[in-house]
Amino acid sequence: MAIRKKSNKNPPVLSHEFIVQNHADIVSCMAMIFLLGLMFEITAKAAVIFVTLQYNVTIPATEEQSAETISLYHYGIKDLATIFFYMLVAIIIHAIIQEYILDKINRKMHFSKTKHSKFNESGQLSAFYLFSCVWGISILVSENYISDPTSLWRDYPHTLIPFQMKFFYILQLAYWFHAFPELYFQKTKKEDIFRQIVYIGLYLFHIAGAYLLNLTHLGLVLLVLHYFVEFLFHISRLFYFSDERYQKGFSLWAVLFVLGRLLTLILSVLTFGFGLARAEDQQLNFSTGNFNILAVRISVLASICMTQAFMMWKFINFQLRRWREHSSSQPQSVKKKFVTAKGKNSRKERENGINGTVTSNGADSPRSRKDKSS
Repeated sequence: MAIRKKSNKNPPVLSHEFIVQNHADIVSCMAMIFLLGLMFEITAKAAVIFVTLQYNVTIPATEEQSAETISLYHYGIKDLATIFFYMLVAIIIHAIIQEYILDKINRKMHFSKTKHSKFNESGQLSAFYLFSCVWGISILVSENYISDPTSLWRDYPHTLIPFQMKFFYILQLAYWFHAFPELYFQKTKKEDIFRQIVYIGLYLFHIAGAYLLNLTHLGLVLLVLHYFVEFLFHISRLFYFSDERYQKGFSLWAVLFVLGRLLTLILSVLTFGFGLARAEDQQLNFSTGNFNILAVRISVLASICMTQAFMMWKFINFQLRRWREHSSSQPQSVKKKFVTAKGKNSRKERENGINGTVTSNGADSPRSRKDKSS
């Protein structure tokens, strides 16, 4: 993301610069239209589709399970409207964090263009990862997914999910969809656009896959695990920009990154290779949301393994590049010390002779000068 230069001149309305400078205000007006639609009876039915979650199912109370009615949700085509609205909200929050937090820090630290771009990226992602981790862990604890790992595959398909679970997935999809227009708003460099699109696409592919294939329990656990490791990396990079001597966070991140990839593979193999493979109902059924067939299990597990392998490959290249930079900087520092020491010796040689011996030029000893005068 490049630095946005503010100018005193007002750009033409609906021009490129006008949209970039005022995109938060424009998007806020769009979001307000949906909220105002809730106030009028004519537009309320349409506005509700964008603002609130759809496809709720009320389960009546029973003496065995619960004394109160429970509202659960499933997915449908109307979720696209909800994702669009919260994508607008994500753009607004992105602009607020950028203007009131990150830009103020950038002005104080006086970063270069490269560090400015990376600092903004890490600042935005660290805030999102922290929020998602805290929210995801609260869902895991409240639904007892941590205490009972078999809940990852037990009672599949998980077509009916609680409100917090569905809202979590809706916001995850909305956030990563909002990253596409942010490439335009933040004036991303052309050479970085493809990398960012691949990065965003991988998130959308896996989150949407877990949501549509009713693998929300496993997807939530893997997302929280991945987000925690990514949060540690970006928060370490923020500290590194403020003090380049800070390296402990990257060392801890490197260890947890490898452990995170290993734990992701273990949970995925347990879910698809043992849990779902031993389920009684293994027939494809779109009406009930059952995708537990061999082809789907192999495809999903293969995509997870390929993604983890790709991330490990990028991680190894990153570590090798850091090792080369560190090893190349050491000989330069040694050479610099050697040149400094050599400079000191040369000055001594000019004054006292080379290696302690007397030269035959004007730097003669007092005794030789006395012999010459005689």
